[in-house]
Amino acid sequence: MLSVVATPIGNLEDITLRAIRMLKEADFVVAEDTRHSGILLQKYEIKTPQLSFHSHSPEAQLQKLVQLLKEGKNLALISDAGTPGISDPGYLLIKNAIENNILITAIPGPSAVITAVVASGLPCHRFLYLGYLPLKKGRKKLIASLKENPYTVVFYEAPHRIIRTLEEILAILGDCEIAVCRELTKIFEEIFRGRITEALAHFKSKKSRGEFTIVLGAIMNQ
Repeated sequence: MLSVVATPIGNLEDITLRAIRMLKEADFVVAEDTRHSGILLQKYEIKTPQLSFHSHSPEAQLQKLVQLLKEGKNLALISDAGTPGISDPGYLLIKNAIENNILITAIPGPSAVITAVVASGLPCHRFLYLGYLPLKKGRKKLIASLKENPYTVVFYEAPHRIIRTLEEILAILGDCEIAVCRELTKIFEEIFRGRITEALAHFKSKKSRGEFTIVLGAIMNQ
């Protein structure tokens, strides 16, 4: 069986009892970065051996994991943070496991997307998740398409692109409502709520680090 296990996005206490049990009972923990995941496993005294699987893993590694599942091994898939398969390579293992009739179970838990949307204060009964915006081709076209979108939008952004992204959104969509979430659940968690011009002034005034999740208010409702 392949267990898709959600793990903390920052605070290591944000893990379920079921997740801990599944990680302990698995034959192997499949992780993006075994050094990073090792911190979590050590905290909860989980001694299950790890196997790596990340975006640069060769096809042979994927097939090795599928073969282990076919042989009856139980694998617990985790990402560096949050729920596997959401903007991470775990999706490929899940897809291949399904194609090979492997039993899959998902253990729910932390998600930066849900955490940011709920904390933003923007309408969250319906929202559109975009993952990471395209780096070049199609980027401005995608942003422009949000003019006709009636829902709250959420996406991830890297710290070195946060100013550029806010400037592009301002130029294309105008000074709309936004919540910029940084380092969610960690010691230096920050959630900035306001207009894009205000967010730009705030983040230009300091050097911001960490992971960003941006929540954009529906343009049609502003």
